[in-house]
Amino acid sequence: MTGFEITGASAADMEMIRGWADEEGWNPGDSDRFAFAVADPEGFLVGRLDGEPVACISAVRYGAGFGFIGFYIARPAHRGRGYGIRLWRAGMERLDGRLVGLDGVVDQQDNYRKSGFRSAWNNVRLEGVPQGGGADGDEAGVEIVDAATLPFGRLAAYDRRFFPAPRASFLSAWTALPGRTALAAVRDGRIEGLGVIRPCSAAHRIGPLYAATPAVAEVLLRRLARHASGGPVAVDVPDVNPEATALFQGLGLVPTFEAARMYTGPAPDLPMAELFGVTSLELG
Repeated sequence: MTGFEITGASAADMEMIRGWADEEGWNPGDSDRFAFAVADPEGFLVGRLDGEPVACISAVRYGAGFGFIGFYIARPAHRGRGYGIRLWRAGMERLDGRLVGLDGVVDQQDNYRKSGFRSAWNNVRLEGVPQGGGADGDEAGVEIVDAATLPFGRLAAYDRRFFPAPRASFLSAWTALPGRTALAAVRDGRIEGLGVIRPCSAAHRIGPLYAATPAVAEVLLRRLARHASGGPVAVDVPDVNPEATALFQGLGLVPTFEAARMYTGPAPDLPMAELFGVTSLELG
């Protein structure tokens, strides 16, 4: 391991990591890195061999007791040499004492199990151009509004129902970065849905997508999809919400990718029936 060192990621490194993720076929958002840096500025690590970046990982701290692993990548020419596992240990050490989550690609899930992770559900990416006319907001009994018009404290409190720890700073950036659209579904003054669409290398990705009912989820999906300029959209759908899977497949979206949501301890108690699309496979 002579010449190998682990450093924090710079702004240039964050762009590099995005490019690596794109090469892996993960279709990262064009501007995700700016929200990621807000979530935990010190949570992104790069392994360098004689100064050359050869591996990366994110180990993001949320609150006092939760963490999330993502962006675990070793460059193809440097795999099998121990650099990745060195970086993995550094990331896990950074999250020591916390419940840790990750979204594991299929060929790495056995390795994660050896590190103490257990599967909670699968996130299946459903992708395509939504078909049919569908219900509008009136038929679903909600008003669809620009999320930026709502008091941010209410949005953060709503998002908190679906995540194991507070993440207001991350949510603020995630919903407001240029090029994104964030829409909320409101019924009698209550937030009953939230969705964000962002441009990516390939299909626009929608996440999070929260909704009180499948009808509200459909309305949000269709309204958000208008911002993809007629192109495909992709949603990472928890398979423990069968109504979400049925809804999106009924709209013509098809599976293109899968990752297991895994935790080092008991899975957090979340309202899975209202979770139609996770925010990010990289940060939870």
